[in-house]
Amino acid sequence: MQLAALLTALSDKEILAQGNPDAPVSGILYSSKDAGPGVLFVAVVGFHTDGHNFLADAATKGAVALVGKDRAKLEVFIDSPAYNGQNVVWVADERAALAHLAAAFYGYPARHLGVVGITGTKGKTTTSFLTSEVLEAGPHSTGLIGTVDFKVGTRRWANETRQTTPEAVEIQQLLAEMAREKVDYCVLESSSHGLALRKLLDCAYDVAVFTNITHEHLDFHGTFEQYRADKGILAEALFEESPKPFLKNPKTVVLNVDDPNAGYFRERAETAAKEKDQPLRVLTYSIHAPADVQAVDIKADATSLEYTARTPIGEVRLHLNLPGEFNIYNSLAALTVGISQGVPLENARKALEAVQGVSGRMEKIDEGQPFAVIVDYAHNPDSIEQVLKTLRPVTPGRLITVFGSAGERDVAKRPIQGSIAAKLADFAIFTNEDPRLEDENLIIDQIAAGAEAHGWQEKRDFLKIADRRAALEEVMRQARPGDTVLLLGKGHEGSIIVAEGKLPWDERDEARRALLLLKERSQ
Repeated sequence: MQLAALLTALSDKEILAQGNPDAPVSGILYSSKDAGPGVLFVAVVGFHTDGHNFLADAATKGAVALVGKDRAKLEVFIDSPAYNGQNVVWVADERAALAHLAAAFYGYPARHLGVVGITGTKGKTTTSFLTSEVLEAGPHSTGLIGTVDFKVGTRRWANETRQTTPEAVEIQQLLAEMAREKVDYCVLESSSHGLALRKLLDCAYDVAVFTNITHEHLDFHGTFEQYRADKGILAEALFEESPKPFLKNPKTVVLNVDDPNAGYFRERAETAAKEKDQPLRVLTYSIHAPADVQAVDIKADATSLEYTARTPIGEVRLHLNLPGEFNIYNSLAALTVGISQGVPLENARKALEAVQGVSGRMEKIDEGQPFAVIVDYAHNPDSIEQVLKTLRPVTPGRLITVFGSAGERDVAKRPIQGSIAAKLADFAIFTNEDPRLEDENLIIDQIAAGAEAHGWQEKRDFLKIADRRAALEEVMRQARPGDTVLLLGKGHEGSIIVAEGKLPWDERDEARRALLLLKERSQ
């Protein structure tokens, strides 16, 4: 693609140095280490590094154009020996520019797909997985961009980026692969970070799902109100583009009306639809409040769910191999999306009942031990509380949990997590999760303070073991027949992030290793 054509995707820009406008562009990059001949480099200002500091590196490696928002640094580069006739472009918002350029470079692939965006504090990953399965039963081919996996048609592979929402270039590249393979729908986990950082511009959404909003990521958003507002960007993104002629359904918002924030998101969507003069359909789901799709006659145990879904197109009885009230909500959301896109109710039922579980979500580890071991990704106060409440009534012995809290993330939630453990568990080991550049022992102390405020005492009710592997070995040693050991926070993830970088880690494998070690020591 020629540079001049590509730059038409940017509205708020200024050419500071004119190179060859007809230069062919071979790719869009935001990391200079990957630069090569013909690339367009966007200098993104990150949390730890500033891409403007790598303009010379990108130019030396062959970049034909460099884009950034720091005018002073761009001008310094132009006056430096590293400048060699490249196009240099100033933009007001470099993150938005990156998204717009990536979409243009890949030919706006989202315009050729049905795009379902799913956001919320809890349940995004499971809801996305279930939604993909329901749409496949449509029958429609699907792609998936999520925390655990990427999927394009029949190909599926692990998301190893440790980001729910990848950078804009990777998103558009995946959408382009889906478009090339004639995929019908993309199910796109849309995190608050991804929305706030403009990673999800030009994704041409057709359905926006809001699962729930609770206390999380305040380190980034600052306040709950800002967190909710950033989630609400999805409601407006739904109307960035006109309805797609190949979809027979209007733009749709799917809301959990048991969540107190549903009205806020509905209003944001209705306002955006009115401003763009586009039709909007709102579909709701719930357990308690009246809704378009509602679960009634619920039966649940530690391993499964059964309920009747009342819907606008009839009733259906569901028997799911998923535990917990939260999975009622997740499956209702997926069912509602399916209904919005014309999936027959019986097809949706079969798809949901066929799901055996989601990686790292309430995943059982069984090495023949006389107690239960469950791995789950829950890492915020509300998720931890829900998982503990789910397992409490079905645990004949003690409910024991192991968790930490991420470094350089929401500090306020740490004592809340400790307090929840003290209220709902019988014993806990507080350990590291992803300390990053923070002192892991300080994080653990902050969690423990919440437990102590609720009356727990160290050694009697909880232990502090920073080494997560040692923590898993100790909890297996402490467990007795009938107990439930709940390992929280890591789920599907493949690493622990420390100051030096990523350390390989698989919670499932580590739990099995600890159980086998326990068995060896007992022989």
